[in-house]
Amino acid sequence: MNKILISVVGPTAIGKTKLAILLAQHYKTEIISADSRQFFKEMNIGTAVPSLEELEQANHHFIQHKSITEEYTVGDFEREAIQKLSDLFKVHDVVIMVGGSGLYVNAVTDGLNTFPTIDPSIREKLNLELAEDGIRPLQKKLKQLDPIYFEKVDIYNPQRVIRALEVAIGSGSPYSSFLNKPKAKREFKVLSVGLKAERPLIYERINERVDLMVEAGLLEEAKGLLSHKDYNALQTVGYKELFKYFDGEWTLDFAISEIKKNTRRFAKRQLTWFLRNKDTQWVEYDYDPKTLLPKIETDIVNLKNG
Repeated sequence: MNKILISVVGPTAIGKTKLAILLAQHYKTEIISADSRQFFKEMNIGTAVPSLEELEQANHHFIQHKSITEEYTVGDFEREAIQKLSDLFKVHDVVIMVGGSGLYVNAVTDGLNTFPTIDPSIREKLNLELAEDGIRPLQKKLKQLDPIYFEKVDIYNPQRVIRALEVAIGSGSPYSSFLNKPKAKREFKVLSVGLKAERPLIYERINERVDLMVEAGLLEEAKGLLSHKDYNALQTVGYKELFKYFDGEWTLDFAISEIKKNTRRFAKRQLTWFLRNKDTQWVEYDYDPKTLLPKIETDIVNLKNG
């Protein structure tokens, strides 16, 4: 238990990649990505994948290692990430994990929760409702059946909404009632470091990032994926809005404004999720490395001794 996983968390566009690389270089170690949007090789600009220069500064794992045509669940990620950590901890005392996908972060640090077996016909019915009426009625139903989870989940992700609904309907109990069970036993300790900033600043950084993505060719990237728009991987902010533009439902300006709005909403839910972990050490986004690194060293010593 002298092995330490430093988990870097926080809202989108806050600077998690930069901090992860700083820590990886300081500890001469490697990085595991827990950003579910960055797993897919066809999605580059819209998911803010680390640049080639950033990837060269530290060895990353679970970046663009899957295709959008492949089924890849959080359970698959947990299994593969734990195996990768086992290998990395044979040569490193400290490994870095970075990502804003709270469910995937928790899968590695605490393990997944166990859910009851659900009749597949429930999911089929919900998918049919989604296809016919869109996601809004499903969001409304989730808010009624599980208001606790409704406040935490990305309600614009149909896969997550449908998963929560099928469990609630099939079991008769809220999806949230199956969460927060005893943690899985891990062979390492976790130091969670969160980046924070005032909300207006976070929103400003998000707006700037979206504008930069558009300048970098996000429209061309999304257009090239239009024929695959029904895949789960593409039911995400930055792509689904542009698909509506390409389909003639929205103007380009409105689609871009919706990307910004939905990304801001996503960041708000990320903060809600990560703030639940009372052990997270929160750091200002414009930290001074000369001050931060000694503090993390002290936190690691305390964690080992604790």
